[in-house]
Amino acid sequence: MKNTKRAVYPGTFDPVTNGHLDILKRASLLFDEITVAVGKNPSKATLFSSGERLSLLKKSIAGMKFHCPVKIESFDGLIVDFARQKKINTLIRGLRAVSDFDYELQMALMNRKQVRNIETVFLMPDEKYIYLSSSLAKTIGRFKGNLKEFLPAPVVAALASKFRT
Repeated sequence: MKNTKRAVYPGTFDPVTNGHLDILKRASLLFDEITVAVGKNPSKATLFSSGERLSLLKKSIAGMKFHCPVKIESFDGLIVDFARQKKINTLIRGLRAVSDFDYELQMALMNRKQVRNIETVFLMPDEKYIYLSSSLAKTIGRFKGNLKEFLPAPVVAALASKFRT
C-alpha cells in the first residue's frame, strides 16, 4: 500500500494572492493531498474575517486545476497542533526573499522543537510574484490601484468593496 504524501499550507491569507496560489500549484506537484489552513493569528490585525478569508480562498481556487486534491480549513492555535490532529507531518511555506528565509527558518525550527517529526518544505513562487505580499496588495487596494495582475478576481472585488468611500 502506497504512503500518501500529505501536507498543510498554512497562512493568514489576508487576502490570498496569486503568489499564494502559485505556491499551491507548485506544491500540488509534490504531494498527494494538501490542506490549506487559514489561521487566526491574534498578533495580526486582519482586514478580512476568518470566514471571509476562507470564502475568498474557496472562490479563488474554484475551477483551478491542481495535481492533487486541495482542502481548505481554518485553524486556531499552533499549526503543529493542527497538523498533528490531521496526522500530517509536512508544512509548506513560500519564500520570496532572504528576509523571508530568516523568519521562516526560525519558525520551521521552532515547529520541529514542538513536534519532532514536523518537516517544512520551502517553495519559491514564480518570479513575477516575488515582491508580492498581502500587505502590499491591501495598500494598493486602499488607494484604488490596479490589482488584477496580482490577485484572484474574487479578492479584487472584495478589496474594492472594503475600501469604498
